[in-house]
Amino acid sequence: MSDYKTNGCDGICCQGCGRQDKQLNVFDWLVDVPGNIDATDYVEVQFKNTRKGYYLNSNKIPLQKDDIVAVEASPGHDIGTVTLTGSLVLLQMKKARLKSDAEVRRVYRKVREADMEKYYEAKAKEQDTMIRSRQIAKDLGLNMKIGDVEYQGDGNKAIFYYIADGRVDFRQLIKVLADVFRVRIEMKQIGARQEAGRIGGIGPCGRELCCATWLTSFTSVSTSAARFQDISMNPQKLAGQCAKLKCCMNYEVDTYVEATKRFPARDITLETQDSTYYFFKSDILKKEISYSTDKSFAANLVTISTRRAFDVINMNKKGMKPESLLEDGANIEPQSTDLLDQDSVSRFDSAKKKKKKKKKPANAPAGNNANKEQKRPPKKNEAPQ
Repeated sequence: MSDYKTNGCDGICCQGCGRQDKQLNVFDWLVDVPGNIDATDYVEVQFKNTRKGYYLNSNKIPLQKDDIVAVEASPGHDIGTVTLTGSLVLLQMKKARLKSDAEVRRVYRKVREADMEKYYEAKAKEQDTMIRSRQIAKDLGLNMKIGDVEYQGDGNKAIFYYIADGRVDFRQLIKVLADVFRVRIEMKQIGARQEAGRIGGIGPCGRELCCATWLTSFTSVSTSAARFQDISMNPQKLAGQCAKLKCCMNYEVDTYVEATKRFPARDITLETQDSTYYFFKSDILKKEISYSTDKSFAANLVTISTRRAFDVINMNKKGMKPESLLEDGANIEPQSTDLLDQDSVSRFDSAKKKKKKKKKPANAPAGNNANKEQKRPPKKNEAPQ
């Protein structure tokens, strides 16, 4: 066992946790396995924002989580934090689809005081560089937005993250940036969802954005996910802060698709003795369907369960028509179908309160003469009233 504090949990929760960088977090669940650290010489190193890499510890430097190291870069060296060691690094490399014959860079050393001075000096220039580079791109008439700038640990290279709707010819931009900032320039295009994850924010649900906390891979979201869940097709409500469809619409769509398989088809009509009913809307979670006597608008709405709907469908197939859609003994709840009632100005007005009756005092006698003075028998030498 190492020198990590256990906090009463046998060490696994504290040793497995490392640097907390939101969606880059990896819990080392193999940390307590004997010989885990010596299983490989590869280590995982994280840098600013959503960038991390895998490096070979060829010098056999004793490294642990949260150690700040200088690693090989092109050109020079970069400064990062060790976030994972041992067998789990190999699994993460396999997940990242790194080829075995790919060139793996090395870990040089643990950082020195001079390395950290250069590191902090380079990081202090990132905000000003981003603002100035945006103005340069605007002056060149490029249809792009520079969202972030990351300097290498030794200050010899800067990575410019940008978003653009189409292809951008930034060859002239690279020349101007190299002349202005005197560093090697690397342009990296990111998507709108990735930019939102880098900036962060609070979603309409009241929680921090998924792309800024735990979401690492962005799958495509289509409007069909909203249709399956009966979500209003309002672009302002369907779009997230990145102006794309919300990623959370994909979370429950499989459940809704599976649930709709237990519902009758929407083009099936239900026949009763008094009318023909057409599909109007469904509540998948309640397993209820509302039918209307008109195809285009809500008229004489009747809400029944899916089981009752299948029963009526089976009866219609046999040539039978029930008296009503509702089951025997069920009552129809009155529902207003007047569209003018929905737009009434007085629908929010509260009902007039009835005048409260005055409460009788606790010691007051009952009867018609409750408020009059109670008669008492006359005393001696006193004239009767």
